[in-house]
Amino acid sequence: MIKAKITSVGSYAPKQILTNFDIEKKVDTSDEWIRTRTGISERRVADKKEACSDLAIAASKIALKRADIKAKNLDLILVATVTPDMLFPSTACLVQVAIGAKNAFAFDLSAACSGFIYGLSVAEQYIKSGRYKNILLVGSDLFSRIVDWKDRSTCVLFGDGAGAVIIQAEEGRKKDGILSTHLYSDGHYYDYLLVPASGSRLPLTEKGACKQGNFVKMKGNETFKVAVRFMATVSKEAISYNNLTIDDVDIFIPHQANKRIIDAVAKKLNLPFKKVFINLMHYGNTSAASIPIALDEAVREKRIKKGDIVLLSAFGGGLTWGSAAIRWSAG
Repeated sequence: MIKAKITSVGSYAPKQILTNFDIEKKVDTSDEWIRTRTGISERRVADKKEACSDLAIAASKIALKRADIKAKNLDLILVATVTPDMLFPSTACLVQVAIGAKNAFAFDLSAACSGFIYGLSVAEQYIKSGRYKNILLVGSDLFSRIVDWKDRSTCVLFGDGAGAVIIQAEEGRKKDGILSTHLYSDGHYYDYLLVPASGSRLPLTEKGACKQGNFVKMKGNETFKVAVRFMATVSKEAISYNNLTIDDVDIFIPHQANKRIIDAVAKKLNLPFKKVFINLMHYGNTSAASIPIALDEAVREKRIKKGDIVLLSAFGGGLTWGSAAIRWSAG
């Protein structure tokens, strides 16, 4: 039996910190309003010279070093993002050349905030097929570039960052590593969370780009309701699929979008809040980067130990949603 195992994690967040008090100077809002409704106190914002690939490269180098693997030994580089450096080539190709992964093939994956779990599933299938052994999966997004800093309903929510994992093949009968992934989407909800322009339907123009909607648009109340329902349902599926109970879950790492969403999902799962890992107060919603950044912090804080059952769950634009169950195998 060939298993896919996460052998290391790395993350990178830009140095610049944007607090709620800083945002008070930009739009009609307050620290109390933001914290009460989102749980966010601050977020990281990339320097003007930093792009998606820069954050991804930094996180990737950390993950490679911790896994003690050379970039030339990678078979695949997969970058989950909706804020690539450019429409093409893929950000993954830019990461490839920067880290010296000359033997890997590379591509991007677009599933918004669910991107990391979608990528985890893709990597798992490649490894279980026996074709590849070493995969770099990165979630990297710079939402500071696509939010309207005059719209308090969205600009307060997002931050920039990147997280990366090394996923490797291992043969054996022991049931550990990635146990399962569960993915869903429903395009009927496409207009709940989107960037209307910048594609072929509403191309960017020098004069009309902003007016046509090249910023994030979100139906907040509607998104909240479906996010809670979908994340709770797909989390239960991962638990049931692996013949586990909620008591078997050692730590739950959800997409870090909004503390009220996370609290509501945990309540639906009857999961003690002490088992829920939350770090959005420091980063905001970093989209595809949120779960790997949280995973990295949880590992470094020793909230995860070998043999633990780790449950991941996310939702994002599309709408997309998914979950993953992992028996942690890294030392």
